Amino acid sequence: MKLYYAPGRCSLAAHIALREADLRFDLERVDLGTLRTASGRNFRDLNPKGDVPLLELDGNETLTETPVVLTYIADLVPERHLAPPVGTTLVRYHFQEWLAFIASELHAPFTSLFDPTTPAHVQAVLRGRINDRLLYIQEVLKDRAFLMGETFTAVDAYLFTMLQWCERFGMDLPLWPNLDVYEWKCAHRPAVEAALAAEGLLDRHRHYRRTA
Repeated sequence: MKLYYAPGRCSLAAHIALREADLRFDLERVDLGTLRTASGRNFRDLNPKGDVPLLELDGNETLTETPVVLTYIADLVPERHLAPPVGTTLVRYHFQEWLAFIASELHAPFTSLFDPTTPAHVQAVLRGRINDRLLYIQEVLKDRAFLMGETFTAVDAYLFTMLQWCERFGMDLPLWPNLDVYEWKCAHRPAVEAALAAEGLLDRHRHYRRTA
């Protein structure tokens, strides 16, 4: 397998999941400005949508969209407990519920904040929406270590990635103490540290944690 990624973007979630799954994979960086890969390929030839993550599977099949890629990775290694097994009914649906929530309520508004053409008044509305959603997650985490309970799953890789964007947009995680502790706990997992280091982000994250 090969993961096409851009440092610190939503593909970080898939990168973390691959390392948590202890799977063998290659990495290829994508410049989202030029849409060229590190090997010089036109990324749109691989993914016409022009977005990361792109997971290239054996046999030249590909998968895109973070919730789908995360679910695929988790299902490859059920023994790693990155997702409830297929057929576990409500628990599996709650896992999918979290993926959908993060995608629509955090990822989508953050994506608009990254867009420099988004008007200032729209950005203010989006920031308020993100703050409300983080407050909700703050309450969820008051009686559990991770989103699904006491076990780190693929949805935590996704949420952790979203939390890395808060500082960029002036959202101070210590305002939500449970989220701050959660982010620290996730960041110190060996797989997460390895993914951050591979993307050149580990030193920046450590600086943030020292100064936050």
